[in-house]
Amino acid sequence: MNLITLDFAADQGTHDGCDHAAHDRVAHDNAVRHHASAAKPPVPEQVQEAIRTLLRFAGEDPSREGLIDTPARVGRAWLEYCQGYREDPSVHLTRTFEEVGGYDEIVLLRDIPFQSHCEHHMAPITGKASIAYLPHNRVVGISKLARVLHGYARRLQVQERLTAQVAQCIWDHLQPQGVAVVIEAQHGCMTARGVCTPGVGMVTSRMLGCFLNDASSRREVMSLMGRS
Repeated sequence: MNLITLDFAADQGTHDGCDHAAHDRVAHDNAVRHHASAAKPPVPEQVQEAIRTLLRFAGEDPSREGLIDTPARVGRAWLEYCQGYREDPSVHLTRTFEEVGGYDEIVLLRDIPFQSHCEHHMAPITGKASIAYLPHNRVVGISKLARVLHGYARRLQVQERLTAQVAQCIWDHLQPQGVAVVIEAQHGCMTARGVCTPGVGMVTSRMLGCFLNDASSRREVMSLMGRS
């Protein structure tokens, strides 16, 4: 009823057969389309041509209908895949909290999903990470641990380096008693090419501080991560 009333009121305001409401709607729709188009980052022609070259190398015809817009789409996709190059993951650890009610036990965020791309074949890496630290007088919001992971994952990576970077960033900026990072992932360069072995997971870990030096602390955190 409200919609009908509004439309009727708009019709009452038209003059000389000119539907101002209709014109307003068209202008609004055009503005929305323009905004959506403007929101897409431009892809330089040399980038698009490089993608066309790759398509030709793979045996495709980049001029056929289904591939006309593919070079621009792929260019924008890679800006998203690699947005970690345009941020400093450590900024997520700058705000900490000291009022924790005397809590001085392990803080663990388990099974954080992530996606990256390997630097050798630019193939997807998909997996999950468990991140733990033993605080020393201060803690950080738990979502920030996932943000640190994603900041490093959204770059061309090898899993070993990704694991070490996440652990070192938390160690350097939170200065906890210990840090533990365990990542399990599948690599497209192994599952979709080469030996073609889907379902194989690679596990890497990095321990710092008490989790490295104290066997009982290490066993505890690994048990909490489900890796006893």
